[in-house]
Order: sequence, then C-alpha cells, then structure tokens
Amino acid sequence: MKIFIARTAGFCMGVRRAVEMALDMPRKYKGPIFTFGPLIHNPQVIGLLEQKGITVINSIPEKGTGTVLIRAHGVPPGIKKKLKNSGFTVIDATCPRVIKVQTIIGKHTKQGFASIIIGDKNHPEVIGLLGYAGGKGYVVSKIEDLESLPEFEKAIIVAQTTQNIVLYESVKKWVEDKYPYYRLFDTICNSTLMRQSEVKEIAKSADAIVVVGGHSSGNTQRLAEAARQAGKPSYHIETESELDLDALSSARSIGITAGASTPNWLIKRVYRTIENYSFNRTRGRRKHFYAVERSLLLTNIYVSIGAGCLCYASIKLLCITGYLPYVVMAMLYVLSMHIFNNLIGRKADYYNDPDRAAFYKKHQILLSSLAVSAGGAGLLTAYSAGLTSFLVLLSMSIMGLSYNLTVIPEGITKGRYRSIRDLPGSKTALISAAWGVVTALLPALSSSFKPGIFVVFTWSVCMVFVRTAFFDILDMQGDRIVGKETIPIIIGEVRTMRLLKYILVAMAALLIVSGTFGFISKLGIALSLCPLSLLFVLIKHERGHMLPGTKLEFLVESHLVITGGIALLWQFTK
Repeated sequence: MKIFIARTAGFCMGVRRAVEMALDMPRKYKGPIFTFGPLIHNPQVIGLLEQKGITVINSIPEKGTGTVLIRAHGVPPGIKKKLKNSGFTVIDATCPRVIKVQTIIGKHTKQGFASIIIGDKNHPEVIGLLGYAGGKGYVVSKIEDLESLPEFEKAIIVAQTTQNIVLYESVKKWVEDKYPYYRLFDTICNSTLMRQSEVKEIAKSADAIVVVGGHSSGNTQRLAEAARQAGKPSYHIETESELDLDALSSARSIGITAGASTPNWLIKRVYRTIENYSFNRTRGRRKHFYAVERSLLLTNIYVSIGAGCLCYASIKLLCITGYLPYVVMAMLYVLSMHIFNNLIGRKADYYNDPDRAAFYKKHQILLSSLAVSAGGAGLLTAYSAGLTSFLVLLSMSIMGLSYNLTVIPEGITKGRYRSIRDLPGSKTALISAAWGVVTALLPALSSSFKPGIFVVFTWSVCMVFVRTAFFDILDMQGDRIVGKETIPIIIGEVRTMRLLKYILVAMAALLIVSGTFGFISKLGIALSLCPLSLLFVLIKHERGHMLPGTKLEFLVESHLVITGGIALLWQFTK
C-alpha cells in the first residue's frame, strides 16, 4: 500500500501564528489567560491549551482580569472594545488574511457599499466580518441566496477565507453576468486554494483520500467536499481512532490531507496507523524487515550501531590502530544516553512519535535496565582503554544524565533557564558535541597528535548535527508544545534546512580536500559520498518525495552506518 501526504496538509500560517502566540502567553502576559471563543477549530489543540491553563470564554463579564487572546477567525470590532472596557488585556491573534478581508469591508462600508459575504452565516469568521459591514452586510452560501437579494446601487462581494473555490467561481460568473458593476474581491486564502487544488491532484492517483481535521472546521469540510467531488472515496476524521481500516484495506494507494487547523502530530499519527496496518497485512520479507527496522529504531540499537560505525570511520581516517574498545565505547555510550533521554522525554514523544512513547511506557523497566547496563559497560570499557578515556566518558555521562534535571532551584532564580535543557538549541548542540568526542576525540587520545583530528572531529560533529537538527524539524510542533527551544524553533524551518544543506556541502568539500592533501587518509574522498547522499535525502524530503515515518528515519540513521561500511570496504581494498 502506497501512502502519501499532501504537502499543504497541516497548520496554515494564520493558525500556526495563533497557536504559537497562545503557547507563549503564560510567560509573556498576566494571567489568567483566556481565548475569546475556541482559538481554532480543532478539539485536540483546544484540549492541549486547556491543559496549559488557557481556557475559553464565550461571553464578556462586567469586570474581568487577565489576558484575552482574540481567536484566529477574528471578532466584530465591538467585541474588542468591550473586552478592553471590562478590564482585560487584549491580544489579537486574528489571521492576517482575515484582517485583510475585514479591512476591505470596513473601507467600503465607509464609502456606502453593501457587503455580500460568500460563506457560512454561523461561522465565527463570517460573524466577525459582518461586524465591519455596519449593518449592511449579507451572507449567502449558494447562488439561490444571491438571487433572493435586492439589487444594490453599490456592493462588494468577498468570500470567507476558507470558502469552496468551485462555489466562489460560480458566484463570480453569476455576478459578472447580472451585476458587472459590483466589485469582486478574491479573498479565499492562498492556503485554501492550494489545499483544494492539491486534493484534486491527489485524487487522480489515490484510490482513497483521508481528510484529517476537526469536524466543525470549515476549511476541513471544504477539503472533504473537494475530495468527494473528485469522485474518490473520502473519509473525514479527527483522530486516528476514527480510521475505518477495513474500508481502506482494498486501496493500493491512500492520500492523506488535512485542514489548516490540524496539527502535525495528528497527521503523523494517522500516517503511522495506516503505515503499521499496511505492513501488518503484508507477508514475507517486507513485513519482517519492517518489524526489525522499527524495533531497531525504537530501542535505539540502530543509532548505537551508527555511532560505532562513525567511530570506526573516524579511526580509519586518522590511521589509528586498536579501534575495537573505542567502537564499543561509542556504541554503549550512545545507546545508554539515547534510551535515558527517551525515557525522560516521553512527553514530547507523545506528540512527535506516539509509538515510541507507548513503547517506552510499556517497557520502562527493561529499557531502564538496558540503559544502566550499557552505561556501566561503556565506562568499564573506557577504563580498560586508559584513565583519561574513563574520566572523559564519566564526565560526559554525568552531563548527559543531568541534562533534564533542574540544577538551579526555583527559590534562587525566577528565570526560565534552570536546567541545561532550558538553554535554546542546547539539545542539538550537546548531542553533536558528545558524539564528536566519543567517535573522534577519544580514539585520538590513544595516538600522537595529528592535524587531521580537527577535520575528523568537525566532520563527525556536523554529520550528527545535521541528523539531529533534521529530526528536530520533523518534531517542531511537539517540541513547541512541551517548551523545547530547538534550533528550528529558534531560527525557523526554512533557515534551518538551508543551514543543514550548507553544512553537508561544506563537509563533503572538507573531506575531499583533506584527503587529497594528506591531512587525513584518502578514505575521506570516499566518505564525502555520505554528506552528499544525506543532502539528496533532505532535498527529496523538502520536495515532498520522502514522508516522515519509519522509512525516512531509518534512511537518515543509515547514513551513519554507511560511513562504517565504506571504511571497512576501503580497508579491505587497500
């Protein structure tokens, strides 16, 4: 079964902005924190905000305290005034696209125009837009409603930003034929246009379409409507629990799209559920390979193998003998630290990788024992290699275990930065540095100083940095929810992806130049294929050809394993 996700699926710009504003509210503004009406049309997100103490009010009290966030759909202008007069601090999270429509209506109302709004009269966006029409606003949802309106001397026609494209095009044609002097404005959001266009394209190659999003979400309803109009079986669901897997069992290809108010973690859960179902139904090697693949990723055994391979490649780049203790040391350290971090970080995994969160909850005792055993065995291996290696690895282990611990008591400081994890971008930077030490610097301590050490250390750190930051991009929404300030959250997804591409190109060039001029062994020239191959994967993902899931995660981790494979082949062919 082939599964693909629409590139436009998930939060639109306006919804992402509103949700991020809401998540930032508790630390920026005086509580209690409210939203006036549901912030967006997604019950799961509203429930999440309630867990963080951000509740919904639907009416304005005579006297209020705290801060109110205006919902993404906007409100009539009189509501804002009443909220301020009541005593609330008012923060406006209205989508900029909706504000544009409000401005168009407000401007023309002052000039005496009537405003005809193509939309759902009970939708909060439309209710808000009517507030700018000064009593001269009319809502229509079909051509017949237009025909029942009186003829206006001056009128404008706008659309609810999430309106159906087909309907609005027919409205425009009707108006141009009957009242060409009416002013028409194309106010359907670009995001809506692209989603509805893409779902039609998906329908050409998919046997069935799954539309993920709130049942009360207007734009999600429009997507489901567009999918049905394309003539393919479509299923509108809010969560993966509503999936009718039996109904999908006969489909060879399934397209997944989602409304503008649907968070990525819900899309990811739906994708994983269908993916798991698909592989569980298959027989033979594919099913067994998928099971092994997923088990290696969940237990972090595969990432530890990658650490061992990266260490072996680093040793061969520096022409160091006696590699085995350092390869074992790197594998055990990485295995131990990654299991511990997954055990402690299950809150983020609940959103980013629910399968992993459930796995670690179910096997908590066994995995804890494995982490302790691996950590202890790694320290014993380091001690056998020398006191310096033991002390370095011990220090790194202590730092790794204290990453999530509060080191500055609340009574001493009221600041946000009370643990290492609170430092913006610390996760990716520290993981990369730790890998660089165990895979490159520790082996180098057993040998005389070589200038190539800096090259190999930099390459190792950068490969792990790209790998970790890329996974951070995939997990941005979940990390944002639990308060992690990863690099993509700090500088943005686009800038992070651009940075990773530059790093990979630079690493390939560094290995080729260093290998050519003898700073490291000529193996570096062959290993330059690894960053270039990872660059190819990032570009393919960016273009929508590689979707987040087990396959992509396994492929990215495999680039670390491949470094060891290339080094081993090079050793045999010398």
